[in-house]
Amino acid sequence: MTEQQIQSKRIKQLESEGYYVIKLTQTNKNGIPDLVALKPNDVLFVEVKAPKGKLSKLQEYRLKELKEYGFKTEVFRG
Repeated sequence: MTEQQIQSKRIKQLESEGYYVIKLTQTNKNGIPDLVALKPNDVLFVEVKAPKGKLSKLQEYRLKELKEYGFKTEVFRG
């Protein structure tokens, strides 16, 4: 399964749970997760990786930074 297929799978799952999902393609911060899923009072940032894919140091930093701001984060591998 490609990363794009895994991403589509996760988007469908989140939307079935009632989230409004946005795929982030260009941001002012490098390393930000691929998806942001929104519900009232609930924000989840999702980094999608292939099963053997590795997070970069910057991606690890951004996930930690978002958690420190109080957001939920996940690394989804399908």
